[in-house]
Amino acid sequence: MAIVQPKSQRLRLVLAHLFLLLLCAAVVFPFLVVISVSLRPGNFASGSLIPPAISLEHWRFVLGLPYPGPDGQPILPDLPVMRWLWNSIKVALLSATVTLLLSTTASYALARIRFRGRQQLLTGLMLMQMFPAVLALVAIYAIFDRIGTAFPAIGLNTHGSLVLAYSGGIAMHVWTLKGYYDTLPSEIEEAARVDGAKPWQAFWRVLLPMAIPILVVVFMLAFIGAVIEYPVASVLLSQQDQLTLAVGSKLFVQEHNFRWGDFAAAALLSGLPITTVFLLAQRWMIAGLAAGGVKG
Repeated sequence: MAIVQPKSQRLRLVLAHLFLLLLCAAVVFPFLVVISVSLRPGNFASGSLIPPAISLEHWRFVLGLPYPGPDGQPILPDLPVMRWLWNSIKVALLSATVTLLLSTTASYALARIRFRGRQQLLTGLMLMQMFPAVLALVAIYAIFDRIGTAFPAIGLNTHGSLVLAYSGGIAMHVWTLKGYYDTLPSEIEEAARVDGAKPWQAFWRVLLPMAIPILVVVFMLAFIGAVIEYPVASVLLSQQDQLTLAVGSKLFVQEHNFRWGDFAAAALLSGLPITTVFLLAQRWMIAGLAAGGVKG
């Protein structure tokens, strides 16, 4: 015997599906517009969603290949977009690795070691998350300007300074990992010590393998944050060859020179490293996000 659903339930089901369709359209439509702009001849932001003609000139530009000019003669790109992309990937990989190392050890200490001032330190880390990095731009510039006089490798206009600046933003990751460590019973480490393991061996060989999903999530968040970050990078970097893709993209929309097609192709290109890392790490994503709830 078929079950007849009440009209109110069917209505709620239809409305729920309609809402999901609208939500998907709101997410996908801007992405389709960017693809359309990157394939149109000329550098125009407005136009039909389906280009009347397909042109790869903007993609040739961002890939560093000669593209045909108005007179048909090949033109060499005047902006090193692929170098900017490599700079972004390099800085993101290094800063995410350093962030992961620092936050992993710091969060373990805060979760397992009881010491004076521990609660105040945790409160301070929480407060640090409430203030955007843009408030510290002047201080960041002044610090690395002074450091650069003694250690040029981590001064202004170096990727070393950017890696250090990004690695300092570990407060959120420390709280995330601490929340995971708090869910693990201390008896696990005690059992390892009974079997003869030293404290660092219990941490390295027992806890860390169990924490791989949440560690992958922390690495991904740090990597994505470094790739898309603009304010700090725009302050520390000024030489064109040293720019990240996020900072270099501002050169596409200078006054009286709006290169929307090139900008759109570069924007799509910037999503390549993030998508690649996500596809490689997605098997750990759900487990890691579920395990990363911040506990008290």
